[in-house]
Amino acid sequence: MSPQDRIIVPLDVASEADAIACLDQLPDVTFWKVGLELFVSTGAGILTLLKDRGKRIFLDLKFHDIPNTMAGACRAAGRYGVDLLTVHAPAGQAALKAAQAAAQEGAASAGCEPPKLIAVTLLTSINSRTLAFELKIPLELPDYALQMALLAQESGLAGVVCSPQEANQLRFTCGDDFLLVCPGVRPTWAAKGDQQRALTPAQALKTGADYLVIGRPITAAEDPQTAFQRICEKLG
Repeated sequence: MSPQDRIIVPLDVASEADAIACLDQLPDVTFWKVGLELFVSTGAGILTLLKDRGKRIFLDLKFHDIPNTMAGACRAAGRYGVDLLTVHAPAGQAALKAAQAAAQEGAASAGCEPPKLIAVTLLTSINSRTLAFELKIPLELPDYALQMALLAQESGLAGVVCSPQEANQLRFTCGDDFLLVCPGVRPTWAAKGDQQRALTPAQALKTGADYLVIGRPITAAEDPQTAFQRICEKLG
C-alpha cells in the first residue's frame, strides 16, 4: 500500500455539513473513520455520502455488550458495506464469535463485501497506571493488550485496534495476516493530546502497523491538505 492508503483520517465532527467541509478540505484522503459522534448525529446517511465519493470506511462504533446484542448490532452494520468495523475485545469470546458470524450474515443479506471485524485491545487514552489502579487489571499493559489480541484472533476476527507501542509484539505473535490498526499516532510536530501511548507515523509503521489513524494533526491543522501531504511524504 502507498502511504496515502495507510492513513485513516477520523471524521470527528458533529454534523453532515461539517463532514462535507472536511472531505472537501482533504480530497486526497482515501480512507475515513466514522465514529460514535458523527454516526449518532447523522445515521447511516454519512456512509452513503462517503461511498458515493469512492471512499473507504472505518466504522468505529466499538460495540461492547452481551453476545446476542453484539450479534444484532454487527448484523445490521454488516449491511452497510463498510471496510472495517470495531468491537471491544473484553466482551469475551462468545460475543466476538457471535459478532463475527453476524457481520458476515448481514453483508450476505445485503449482497456486499463483509467488513473486516477488528477488536479494540485497550483504548489509547489508558496508560499503565489507569489499567492497574482504576480498572484493577493485574497484568502489565503490554501483556493485557497481547491477551486481548490473541482472544480476537482465536475468535476469528481479522485484527485489532492497538497502540503502536504494542504493535511490534502483536505482529510477532499474531503473524503477518493479522490486521493492526493503530490510533495514537502523532507526528513530531503535533501535540499528543489525550493519547497516552503514541508514536510517530514512521515509528508506527516500523513496528508492524497496517493502518495509522491520524486525526487532529491533520484535521485541526491550519492547512489540513498540506499536513496530510507532509505526513505522506515522510512515509514515502
